[in-house]
Amino acid sequence: MKPLAGHTAWITGASGGIGGSIAITLAEAGANIAVGYFKGKQQAEKIVQDCQKRGIHAFAVKIDVTDFSSMHEAYQQIRYAMGAPTLLIHSAGISQVGLFQDVTEKQYEKVMDTHVRGAFHLIQLGLPYLLQQKNGRIILLSSIWGETGGAGEVLYSAAKGAINGMTKALAKELAPSGITVNAVAPGAIQTPMLEKQLTPGEQEELAEEIPMGRLGMPEEVGSLVRYLCLPEASYITGQIIHINGGWYT
Repeated sequence: MKPLAGHTAWITGASGGIGGSIAITLAEAGANIAVGYFKGKQQAEKIVQDCQKRGIHAFAVKIDVTDFSSMHEAYQQIRYAMGAPTLLIHSAGISQVGLFQDVTEKQYEKVMDTHVRGAFHLIQLGLPYLLQQKNGRIILLSSIWGETGGAGEVLYSAAKGAINGMTKALAKELAPSGITVNAVAPGAIQTPMLEKQLTPGEQEELAEEIPMGRLGMPEEVGSLVRYLCLPEASYITGQIIHINGGWYT
């Protein structure tokens, strides 16, 4: 029997490199998958097809994580189609590269709302059912920059730092109810987002800085998230788990 059979995972940002890999990995473990996306409809539909090949129920749902009404409507769709989600995974994210002095109010709102407000909406909508069941998993995607900070990515670092704080505090609040809350903090992962930021040459230079000598793969992040969803991980909560090949800047 697949270990996550009977569970439904709602994944925001599931059309992205990391989010898509998480979706497929959880589908392989037997979970039904709600592929949340904002712009990447074609990619989301491909992820759905890949998940369905694993013999589970999956569908794509368009969401704006910054808008509560959009998220509420998506939650209702998921609940009626597959049952209330028991695995809440916030993978939606955007980066903002540039000097701090050049950041605009609009950029600030977009980055903070996507990462922090998005997590807030996801959890608030899904939490009542988890509390009723006294079981569930909440996993938020953080970043190495949420702990060490990244020059030229101050806004992104601040958003991920907020995710880390939310993870630790909420884990304490929900532990008596049997719900775990953890954050996964990737380092440099080979994703479309990273490829937009760095040229192939810059990626090679970055890989040389990492003790393992390479960038991480989205599937490796997906495997870590899968483990945190398993019954065996029920005593792991409030953790910021780094997956970065030993790269601590």
